[in-house]
Amino acid sequence: MHILFSGYHNPYFMTITEYMEDAIRALGHDLTVFDDRQHIVPGRIRQSIHWLQQYDLRHINKKLVSLALKSKPDIAVVTGGHRITRQSVQALKKNRTCPVLWTIDAPSNFEPIIDVAPVYDHVFCQGSEAVELLNCAGIEGAQWLPVGCDPNIHKPIELSPEEKRYYGSDVVFVGSYYQNRAEVFESLVDFDLAIWGPGWERLEKKSKLKRCIRTAHTTPSEWAKIYSASKIVLAPHYQDPTNTFPMYQASPRVFEALACRAFVMSDNQRDVFSLFKDGEHLVRFNDAHDLVEKITWYLGHLSERQRIAAQGYDEVTQKHTYVRRIEKLIESVNHRNA
Repeated sequence: MHILFSGYHNPYFMTITEYMEDAIRALGHDLTVFDDRQHIVPGRIRQSIHWLQQYDLRHINKKLVSLALKSKPDIAVVTGGHRITRQSVQALKKNRTCPVLWTIDAPSNFEPIIDVAPVYDHVFCQGSEAVELLNCAGIEGAQWLPVGCDPNIHKPIELSPEEKRYYGSDVVFVGSYYQNRAEVFESLVDFDLAIWGPGWERLEKKSKLKRCIRTAHTTPSEWAKIYSASKIVLAPHYQDPTNTFPMYQASPRVFEALACRAFVMSDNQRDVFSLFKDGEHLVRFNDAHDLVEKITWYLGHLSERQRIAAQGYDEVTQKHTYVRRIEKLIESVNHRNA
């Protein structure tokens, strides 16, 4: 099968786009890649001048349709969905290409997805909240298809003593600053806590968390080292501070850390605990007080951490890889098209 895959390619390190593309290749399919961020107008200018933004999007959509006409794929998988127009999706269908939408981001700006989703032949959503939002809008048939791990990238790493000292800590978080995360982490400053990721300079000057901040920008290869070197990996999810839209999807961090055989503690995120069992594959915490108590207990029980981490590793590498996700997507498309 020939698949055209449209997504964002970060110029600095691999993202889920590349993991999905590698999975398509691993399954033996022909792949044509389209980068949906091939802008011709710089970002600051686009954001300040509306008609330039629209001109730039038309340029991107024209390139996608042109590529599809040239390569003649059987399936076109569009990740995200905000940037590809209804007209482009309809043009794909006229070209006898089956258009597939795979939503990615949390639904803070979901109206464009609701507008374009009915034009696609198949819709998959990385978060179950997106399926619910589409159903509420009268758009039925969307399927939940979360992210996963790539065991070729996300795997336990043998570290040198120097790397263990540099990357290791009792408790670690790798990810961006958000206020809800900072509020939870403030209760953890008495632990050996390390925070890696961007945006943490926004902490208040008096925050004790400042002494826990490490490097802002790290790569997936470094994430694997951090997860492999640390005793407890935290996975609190971003939540809408205004509570105006639901957010249930499981972060890629959960899958990637489990694939490194890390002991993971996640907040009570619905999609996470639809896929993994509390106390068997990872551990749930409900609030900051609960987290402090559980960190204290698990730091003193190495064998329990190792047991849960090993079971989490087996579960994620057997059932939740990107190869499995692409298999499910293609099977679903073929079944409904039969």
